[in-house]
Amino acid sequence: MDKKGLIRKKYLLRRKKNYFQINEKFFFPLIKIIKEKLKNKKKIIAIYYPSFYELNVLKIFDVEFFKKFNFLLPIISKTNSMNFHKWNKGEVLVLNRLGIPEPLKSKKIIPTMILVPLLAFDKDKNRVGYGKGFYDRYLGRFLKANKKIIVVGIAFSFQKYHKLPVNNHDRKLDFIITEKGVIK
Repeated sequence: MDKKGLIRKKYLLRRKKNYFQINEKFFFPLIKIIKEKLKNKKKIIAIYYPSFYELNVLKIFDVEFFKKFNFLLPIISKTNSMNFHKWNKGEVLVLNRLGIPEPLKSKKIIPTMILVPLLAFDKDKNRVGYGKGFYDRYLGRFLKANKKIIVVGIAFSFQKYHKLPVNNHDRKLDFIITEKGVIK
């Protein structure tokens, strides 16, 4: 198993053992980022449906500030590409082949901000995901054309790793938010 594989295994277990629920205060730093970086832009936020002890970003729907935002969820295609589609809390979801809930297919939408799940992160805003490369490939495709997408990693502070191994396909995050604040 390679170094990233070992990190994945270790941090998936760590997240399972140390998982806890968050409250709306978790999103206060995100509100500040949005007010600074998305002032006059459309507020289209891609989130993920939490699974495997990922931080529960669905709590964002409890925060008054986000009531008028448009939210997207990813859909993974048969060719392993990922795109985002509109979703409102409470709408029907279907399980994909990985067991992750997805919205019904609709028009693909490019978000202005993406909240990205992760297994581990470092101080340089690198992340390790599950190893399938969905987010890295998506960002590789769209950041070239639309550098205005803000990419925010969502994690617990105990997911911090000292120095992650990176390669040419890995995409840095713009910010990482944990229950202890923001890494810029």
